[in-house]
Amino acid sequence: MDALQIGFWTVAMLVALALVFDFMNGFHDAANSIATVVSTGVLKPQQAVLFAAFFNVIAITVFQLKVAATVGKGIAEPGIIDHQVVFGALVGAITWNVITWFYGIPSSSSHALIGGICGAVIAKAGAGQLIGAGILKTVAFIFVSPALGFILGSLMMVLVAWICRRTTPLKVDRWFRRLQLVSAGLYSLGHGGNDAQKTIGIIWMLLVASGYIGAGDQAPPGWVIWSCYLAIGMGTLFGGWRIVKTMGQRITKLRPVGGFCAETGGAITLFLATALGIPVSTTHTITGAIVGVGSVRNASAVRWGVAGNIVWAWVLTIPASAFVAAVAYWASFTLY
Repeated sequence: MDALQIGFWTVAMLVALALVFDFMNGFHDAANSIATVVSTGVLKPQQAVLFAAFFNVIAITVFQLKVAATVGKGIAEPGIIDHQVVFGALVGAITWNVITWFYGIPSSSSHALIGGICGAVIAKAGAGQLIGAGILKTVAFIFVSPALGFILGSLMMVLVAWICRRTTPLKVDRWFRRLQLVSAGLYSLGHGGNDAQKTIGIIWMLLVASGYIGAGDQAPPGWVIWSCYLAIGMGTLFGGWRIVKTMGQRITKLRPVGGFCAETGGAITLFLATALGIPVSTTHTITGAIVGVGSVRNASAVRWGVAGNIVWAWVLTIPASAFVAAVAYWASFTLY
């Protein structure tokens, strides 16, 4: 087998691994899109996953590839990326996703991937090959996205309470059962738009490193974009049911009006981050919004112990996935 054939099959294997990560991203983060709409009883679980998957995929028509460009070109110096780095990054991210899914912990697939890239690059060439600006804005939004979700969710809840102050609870519930379909659709659209692009970014990085496309190309091939959006949609379709319960009920009890406010606050945050090209965590965002909605009703309505455990998972995601990625990078030399 000649060098070109080895290169092709290595790239094909890593593209397939990236699409597995994308599928798992949708599977793992499906709960973020559907937990509120399921827990409030607006949609049945089977209906909710179809609904969310549809909006995940049609996000391809809405958003520019700014997040993909950040992941593909803004985290590490392009010249340092090779097959081993991409392999290590993907193994680190997938491993952390599997661990957190198994224990039902809502963690960030996005930050697991960023951590994986950082760990593999550091293992190869040291931290000097990372791009500080890209890392800084990604890490900053670990704190900004849940805070913004919290603020927007809280403000939405206050605004809705004021608008509906003279309306009967039964009528409010009936209105927001319909309106929550709109907010859930918008949140799923933002989820697909931000999360699918992270996998587009790493495949783009791989294709540039292997010489299949030029470093100056403005976008990856169309098949990469469609494959990633379809993969995340399929992952959502199969759903992450272990995490639905945590997101939808264990943090705080939600009614349709609360679900609408949390999803709308989260959707605004995701749309803003995607427009700025910042890879953010849909998990962080919706958790912040749910806590914000619950705290407006009553601070004691939020189970702060559960929320605290989730925050610990956030803190550990990047270093844990980076460590696994570094190990996988060195292991890759024995594989090919």
